[in-house]
Amino acid sequence: MAMRHGANFNPANRFGTQHAESDREHFEFADDAAEVFDRHPIEYIPDDSRSIVTENSSPDIPFRYSVNPYRGCIHGCAYCYARPYHEYLGLSAGLDFETKIFVKHRAPELLRQFLSRDAWVPEEIVFSGITDCYQPAEREFRLTRGCLEVAREARQPVGIVTKNALVARDLDILGEMAAGQLVHVAVSVTTLDAELARFMEPRTSTPAARLRTISELSAAGVPVRAIVAPVIPGLNDAEIPAILKEAKAAGALSAAYILLRLPLNVEPIFLEWLERTQPLKKERVLSRIRSTRGGDLSDSKFGSRMRGEGEIAKQIQQTFKVFAAKHGLDRKLPPLDASKFLRPLPRSGQMRLFD
Repeated sequence: MAMRHGANFNPANRFGTQHAESDREHFEFADDAAEVFDRHPIEYIPDDSRSIVTENSSPDIPFRYSVNPYRGCIHGCAYCYARPYHEYLGLSAGLDFETKIFVKHRAPELLRQFLSRDAWVPEEIVFSGITDCYQPAEREFRLTRGCLEVAREARQPVGIVTKNALVARDLDILGEMAAGQLVHVAVSVTTLDAELARFMEPRTSTPAARLRTISELSAAGVPVRAIVAPVIPGLNDAEIPAILKEAKAAGALSAAYILLRLPLNVEPIFLEWLERTQPLKKERVLSRIRSTRGGDLSDSKFGSRMRGEGEIAKQIQQTFKVFAAKHGLDRKLPPLDASKFLRPLPRSGQMRLFD
């Protein structure tokens, strides 16, 4: 059976001058044609980055620093806004993003170096500012866990954003950090429909597993926020009340949502996915998306790109607000405590001459 993907093709890299397309006509009568075109094994590529912490200044993002041990994501979510980052690597935002995963093997060491700098004034660092730090690659490479071990040692406050139940593997570290007010976890619950999730987010945890993860984290004292992301008008927006109810029952303390974003080459990938998996809903979904984006399918403006504009966007916002309040999810998570930070020494034990 062929592996399921969110993207079904590789759109042209917007920075490239050449683009190859498969010519299926030459395989029209081949018995193994489907196997030839649908075989996309996962390739892990060493990433020799010399830094691991990224700083952003976007007014729409509620954190300044993030860590991403991997580039690309095996989850294969059709809507993933991070897909265009692969184009900077000379690859495609489509299948390449899901199957060519760059692995920062030195991530824990690089985080230790960053935290050991005299210039670092401790504040929250978020894991998964771009791709999911608990994607299937983490089961093999354990780089997120290695980074958490460094953060625990330094008493560095962190946030985690994931849609994978694998985060519960690290409850031994997360529970200890939570006791010191050093960690928050946000779990994305896009839908409660297991069949829709299987098509839309093909290689991540089922909705039931995500709710179970919220429960396990909460039971261990880890503050959890449920994120309904993305909200896709005409597809999963009607599920907001039910998702919030189930998240609360599982133990979430807070909730948030993000409207679907389709920047750059995410748009053709999502459109192809919609036609392939949701043909009867396609026109309705596209019409509603456009109604929230001023007639377009995407909006890059700060202030509106996460929430949208227009009546349908307002209805989504109001629905979320009402049911978040109903279930007591309209509050902030307990504050993180950076006052206990201990600057770590490099593994070499050598003192620093320069930052």
